[in-house]
Order: sequence, then structure tokens, then C-alpha cells
Amino acid sequence: MEKYIGLDVHAKSCTAAIIDGRGKRLGSQVIETNGKSLVEFFKLQAGRVHLCLEEGTQSAWLAELLRPYVAELVVTNPLQSRGQKNDELDAYTRAEQLRQGSLIVRVYKQVGPFGELKQLVKTHLSLVIDTRRVQSRLKALYRSRGIATPGQDVYTQSARSDWLSQLPKGSLRSAEILYGQYDALCAIRDQARRDMIRESHRFPITKVLETCPGIGEIRVARLVSVVVSPHRFRGRRQFWSYCGLGVVMRSSSDWDQDPSGSWHKVRKPVTRGLNLNFNRILKDVFKGAATTVLMKGGEEPLYLEYQRQTLGGTKPDLAKVTLARKIAAISLTMWKNEEKYDPKKRTQVVT
Repeated sequence: MEKYIGLDVHAKSCTAAIIDGRGKRLGSQVIETNGKSLVEFFKLQAGRVHLCLEEGTQSAWLAELLRPYVAELVVTNPLQSRGQKNDELDAYTRAEQLRQGSLIVRVYKQVGPFGELKQLVKTHLSLVIDTRRVQSRLKALYRSRGIATPGQDVYTQSARSDWLSQLPKGSLRSAEILYGQYDALCAIRDQARRDMIRESHRFPITKVLETCPGIGEIRVARLVSVVVSPHRFRGRRQFWSYCGLGVVMRSSSDWDQDPSGSWHKVRKPVTRGLNLNFNRILKDVFKGAATTVLMKGGEEPLYLEYQRQTLGGTKPDLAKVTLARKIAAISLTMWKNEEKYDPKKRTQVVT
């Protein structure tokens, strides 16, 4: 017997709604959001169970916990409903969508051997964001007193006393507190970075990927923790879309009929930019890698190709997107083949 269960998850309770293979509702049940209670509930379900739940704070934990007890587990984006809404109705809707195969987006929740690395990457990224926020607050404090703060000199220990001397007494204590917060965050962030890289280097593939142009230790750690397996993607085009580097084309009413009765295209598809549904960490990885390649310059074939494109009339921002796409395609191929970067083999990547 096929069973389809939709699970609506909240901090204190989960609502499970069950339907059979023909869409008949078999009932619903409220379960405490507790690992033991949830496992017991699914152990009692007879037949072949298919489970669908929404992406959220606890979805990764639930996917890891419940996967051994179901035949299929799907995590999807939160339900957007303009009509009636309650926990039971949401759960039944998810179960029915899973039965019909009408779920548009399925969120990848396998972590493989990269579980600890994934958490360390998230922690390090959060600390980087927190550090930047404190930097912005410091500069805002100086600007509020009419003091320009170009560059990064305002954050350094050696020049700090000179900058503080420009502030009036009323702002001095606030600046000292923000500097203390900044120093503490930098120390914690650097420790998190070391832990993340140490964990990343437990996997031989990271040393291979670090040979790719523009991708260093931090970007490789983020890349492998998000992708987990390169074989998820059939080819580079699917990977580009996942990274937010897929080009969106739009056209309508493409065909017209001439007097002889033959059909011909009347207009070309129009480019509408890059796809909007993507993984933001990966887009940051590859756009950052492209920026690094451009900053280093030299005789790197990818940089020379960028120069040829710009000299040929391509706008610099479009050429940079092409460079990011090349780096993404190269890294995916390197990972699949487990081979280091070879400039001679990689200069002909199609974009």
C-alpha cells in the first residue's frame, strides 16, 4: 500500500496528514516535535511511505532523522497560500502534491560525509557577516561626526589611536566599545576559519579543487559543503542554473506563416538576465573567483580570454559573468574527474 504523508513542522508540534495512492484522506495526527515521537509515528506506518515536508530551520534534522523510516523523503519550499490556511490543510496539500508529482522545487538535503563541514561553513559565514556589520557601524559613527574613512585603515590597531583622537568626547566611548566588539569577532572568525579549513582538508577532493583559478581554501570549503556530490548535476548548464549563472531567454509568438504556407521564425529570443532561483553561497563563490582571477591577471588563460572578450566589444560585466561560468564549469569537471587544473585542457570550455 502506498502512503503519502505531508508533515507541517513547528517548534512545538508537527501535523502529519496521510493519504493513500488514490488520494483518499486517511486521517491526520498531531505529534510533538521530538525525535523519539516522530520516529515512533513513522515506524507504525504500514506500507510504502512517501514523506514531504517544507524547508525550514528543522528540515535538515528531520530529513536526517526520518530518511531511514520512509521510502521517499522530499523537502520543498514553503507553501504560499492565498486562501484558507491551517496546519492540517497545509500538511494535506503537501501530501497531495507529492502524490501527484506536482512539487516544483525539491531542496537537496543530503549531507554525506560533509555534515560537520557544512555547519562550520555556516558558522564562519555568519561571523564574516557580523564582522562586516561592525565595520559598517564604525564607519557610520565616524561619518556622523563629519570624518571621512576611506579604505581599511580605520580598523587597524596601529592607526586606531589617530582615528579616535578625531572624535569628540561624546562619541569616544561608543567607538571604543565597537572596536572591542570588532577585535573579539575577528579573533573568533579567524578560529572558525582555521577549523573550517582543517575539516575541509580531511577530504582529498578539496586539495584538487583548490588548484582551480580563483578558488582558494575558503571558497572550496563552501563549495563542497553545499554541492556535496557533483553527480547531482547532469552537466554544466544545470550547475550554472543552481549557481545563479544560468542565462534566462524569453520569446513569444515565435512563428509566422508566409503566403506559400511555410512557417518561419519572426523574432529571436530576448535575454532577460540570469536566473533568480539559485544558491546564494555558490553564486558568491564563483563571482568572487572571477574577481580574484581578474585581480591577479598574468598569463592565466581565463584572464587572457576575458581580455579578448572586452577588446572585442563585450561589456566588462558580461565578460565577468562569462568568466564565472567558465570557472564553475571547470570546477564541476575537475570534481567529477578528480583531476587537478590543467590550463592547456581548460581553455576551450564552451560558454
